[in-house]
Amino acid sequence: MDVQQLTVYRYRAVREVLGGSPIGEVAVRYGMSRQTLHSWRRRFEQEGLPGLTDRSRRPRNSPTRLSAEVEAEICQLRRQHPRWGARRIAYELARRGLALAPSRATVHRVLSRNGLVRVQEQQHARKYRRWQRETPMHLWQMDLVGGVPLAGGRECKMVTGIDDHSRFVVIACVVPVPSARAVCSAFTAAMRRYGVPFEVLTDNGKQFTGRHTRPQPVVVLFERICRENGISQRLTKPRSPTTTGKIERFHRTLREEFLDKAAPFASLAAAQEAIDGWVHAYNHQRPHQALDMVTPGSIFRPHQPNPELQQQQQELELAVDVIEPPELPPHGTAVELELRVPPSGAVTLVAARQTVDVHQALAGRMLNIWANQRSVHVLLDSHLITTVPSRLRPEDLAYLTMRYGARPAGPEQAAASLPRARSGQVILAAGEPVEVDRKVQRDGLVSLDGGQHQVGFALAGRTITLRLDGHLMHAIADNALMGTWPCPIPANRLREIRGARSAPSPLPPLPLPAGVRAQRKVHASGRFMINGQFTKLGPRHVGKIVTVVIEDTHFRILHGEDELAVRPRKNPDPITRLYVKGMGTQRSRQESPDDKPSRMS
Repeated sequence: MDVQQLTVYRYRAVREVLGGSPIGEVAVRYGMSRQTLHSWRRRFEQEGLPGLTDRSRRPRNSPTRLSAEVEAEICQLRRQHPRWGARRIAYELARRGLALAPSRATVHRVLSRNGLVRVQEQQHARKYRRWQRETPMHLWQMDLVGGVPLAGGRECKMVTGIDDHSRFVVIACVVPVPSARAVCSAFTAAMRRYGVPFEVLTDNGKQFTGRHTRPQPVVVLFERICRENGISQRLTKPRSPTTTGKIERFHRTLREEFLDKAAPFASLAAAQEAIDGWVHAYNHQRPHQALDMVTPGSIFRPHQPNPELQQQQQELELAVDVIEPPELPPHGTAVELELRVPPSGAVTLVAARQTVDVHQALAGRMLNIWANQRSVHVLLDSHLITTVPSRLRPEDLAYLTMRYGARPAGPEQAAASLPRARSGQVILAAGEPVEVDRKVQRDGLVSLDGGQHQVGFALAGRTITLRLDGHLMHAIADNALMGTWPCPIPANRLREIRGARSAPSPLPPLPLPAGVRAQRKVHASGRFMINGQFTKLGPRHVGKIVTVVIEDTHFRILHGEDELAVRPRKNPDPITRLYVKGMGTQRSRQESPDDKPSRMS
């Protein structure tokens, strides 16, 4: 409804009230309140038809309205400094002693009203995990940046460093060539001036680390300086520039506020002098929004300089970029290191050469690795998990020392794997025994070389050691010999058994004397079976739980302390079922505790 139609609408309502219609009925019919209709009638009586038009609701005066002079100053600051936002302009106006300094929101409305704010589409910014050290000099972030022009068309680079807590620029050195020596020279100069930080964070550039140098890692000069001064060197993940976000953001400010507007410098010294002046203003005059609009210099607190750095600076004149090539350990030297299990369970020591597979349930756990040129032992909390043959060469052991910080290992904590030739073929002398660990299944069987072999129900659920020499197979548990059988694996195939290793010690002794006991329940027929042989006692012994003492040539049948019978042993096979299970047997065993048989192999 336009203004003319609205005026006519109100005029009709007022005419009906003036004609004698009840004001309440007219207000309901025209959709307005009684008070509003009284106001329109009063204004019509005083002013006529013009009184029914809308009037301005603007207040007669606005005591808190921004003055035209302040608004003009805001616009002037924005034109003089296009990179200043509303927060910086509000801060500058407050610094100038303005009595009623406008807020950031007020400054933004002024800039928008005067067309000095570029309208941008709303974008969903990525969420980063922000972090910051608690105190100054705790962590320095370092990097290299280009874009410093010289008069001859040459472009130089800068070594930059910033304090993580205060954003104070500690290094801004122009270098003709970004070599390791130039980086270290700028680094030591900064430490002589401000002191030694606790940590240094850099990317994986070759000036900062030799960890990724091929064909094998080396120690670079920057790493040696950090180690000699007790500095913890931290490296970012590859292709992760957000980790060093503070130094990267400083590079953006450096380009936009200085380098993009600077003319080519006459010389390297002139460029360094100009950059030093800009960095001084950045540290001591320019407020930083991440620091609540205070300058980095007001927060930064340097340490005491290190006098030994002067000697290190002199050594840089004769140093080379890459130093201390790794020394190959002597033949047979073992190393020890810690590695974390990846989600796949495949722990890689040397890519394309040595990988150890463990269960995926150990993902995220820290394993202790003991390795030499013959065996690789994997331990978790001092418990041996697995032993695999080593494919490592002496240079691979040096790589583990440089890549993971491996250290000389102590004595071997488990039996070595089988020796191998250069071709990878297992070397096994004639008659040399091997050992392998296997878990006994609930039916008393173990898996060996693709077959199932019976070792006894008494060992079900336990992990035992099988010792094989091509003629006999011995079962060892708890450092005791539990049984001996003919070896089911030919001697020429022992080297192919999965998990086989050298036998480190002779066979342990038997755990029990010759006489071994078993339990049987007498059937209703007066008989019972043991080792496939029926033994008859008679109907008066039906239902009894008897104890059978197993000798080499005969069986002795006991009930309590009474000897019932002696029967010859016809089957020399080992006895696997020792206990009686079924209804009533538990009570009988409680009543006769002496009848409980001994363990048997």
